[in-house]
Amino acid sequence: MSFTLRFPLADIPHWSARYTYDDSIPTALGPVAKARGHLTKTDFLAFARWKTARTMKRCQANSPEFVRTVTAASMASPDERLRIEVLTLLSGVQWPTASVILHFCAVEPYPILDFRALWSLSEDVPKSGYDFPFWWRYCDTTRRLAAKARVSMRVLDRALWQYSKEHQPPGA
Repeated sequence: MSFTLRFPLADIPHWSARYTYDDSIPTALGPVAKARGHLTKTDFLAFARWKTARTMKRCQANSPEFVRTVTAASMASPDERLRIEVLTLLSGVQWPTASVILHFCAVEPYPILDFRALWSLSEDVPKSGYDFPFWWRYCDTTRRLAAKARVSMRVLDRALWQYSKEHQPPGA
């Protein structure tokens, strides 16, 4: 598996500037949660809703204490695998939503795991499902791309998403 950017690296700012999806709520909540060291249930539901409203009923089933405990463990862990996988203990959270929490709340830069971003990197969603080795290769690739382009992970994420939105054929 080789992640390959479908557009020139220099075009990342262009595609990011075209991004129109409203990310004001997670962008505002992220630094507060990061400083606090965990998410409240209200914060958690806002992140989950931003990623996908389809899981809200399951996400609402998590107790405030469980949300706080799980997200605190994720944010405090030095272990990369635990950092992402512990978030999937929350009802309604799979790898993509867990990646949103890390993207906006972690100290280190993390990409958002999304079929659009993957397509922009010439990669498909794995048929066998996500796992840590795939996630870690994706993190490494996006971190290197952001560093090489001298942009933040947020700028890169917006560019990947927008490029796919404008170029990915339906059903691809």
